[in-house]
Amino acid sequence: MPPILETHTVSKVYRNGGQSTRAVDDVSIQVAPGEFVALVGPSGSGKTTLLAILAGLLAPSGGVVSIDGQALSRLGEGKRARFRREKIGFTFQANNLVPYLTVLENVTLMLRLNGTYDRVGQQRARDLLTRLGLGDRLDYLPRQISGGQQQRVAIARALIHLPSVVLADEPTASLDTERAFQVVETFATLIHEQKRAGVMVTHDLRMVKYVDRVIQMLDGRIERILDSHADISCLADPADCRPVPLDVLDPGSTPRACPSPD
Repeated sequence: MPPILETHTVSKVYRNGGQSTRAVDDVSIQVAPGEFVALVGPSGSGKTTLLAILAGLLAPSGGVVSIDGQALSRLGEGKRARFRREKIGFTFQANNLVPYLTVLENVTLMLRLNGTYDRVGQQRARDLLTRLGLGDRLDYLPRQISGGQQQRVAIARALIHLPSVVLADEPTASLDTERAFQVVETFATLIHEQKRAGVMVTHDLRMVKYVDRVIQMLDGRIERILDSHADISCLADPADCRPVPLDVLDPGSTPRACPSPD
């Protein structure tokens, strides 16, 4: 199955006077339908800049970003904005809910912006919010619900218009541990079920337990990609990296070492 999201040698260079900084340096990735990927790395590694490029919010200095086979750079500004609105769902670190709209209205706002608001879409919004445990909060304003509930509204808003790609920028930064796990688990479940291509930037390595692949970035480049469940679990929880007793190891094998988060 072809990837939904694909980049080819994408770079982003910032220039200040005679100096230049490569925030993203020749990054090539693919994300398949139903795949949830985490971008991790230290501050300044380029992961948030890359996410903005994937969202079409920031133009790359070089390379190509394609969604559903369409290169974003080949679209004019107006068409690119419409394509982004239809094909991409985005959740931010701050959920950016409209304070004077109800929970249901915040979610269906994406349908109104795309000109696809109808009874079918409204019912889909109700069903999705109910699935997220917010069926009894449809008429509440954002200030009347908890932070975790607000993030779930943001997830529903990112998925309601059936986008091809769903992007999340530090979606758990303002949540306590229990709510953070709930939000990311829900996010992962919906991406898998709806066959979207999902990418999440996170500084909290515990959250990667729910993803299918981890891309570690450093100095704007991809340093390493983890795609085995064992390695991802090890990164999320070093306690999962306990050495295997030598008497049960195959000849010539070695105990698993936890991959470094740096």
